[in-house]
Amino acid sequence: MNEVFPIILYILGSILLVVLIILVIKIMITLNKVDKAIEDYNDKSSKLNGLFDIIDSTTDTISSIGDKVISSIISGITALITRKRKKEEQEDE
Repeated sequence: MNEVFPIILYILGSILLVVLIILVIKIMITLNKVDKAIEDYNDKSSKLNGLFDIIDSTTDTISSIGDKVISSIISGITALITRKRKKEEQEDE
């Protein structure tokens, strides 16, 4: 028993060491694949960021033009209303 037990432990230890080495190698391969996928994602997202910046600036410009048009329409309507009120006040006097 004293001679067989250490031999069994050495064999099991060697098997465990080989299994752990294989596991580490497979994990390294998996991490390399994940790293490549993340790099691909970063490349594609950086290309899309430029497109989104262009779209954002375009919508800001369109919104600014729309605000100017609406403010000019409102000022025109306000001017017409004030003229009409002035005429009504002059007629009442």
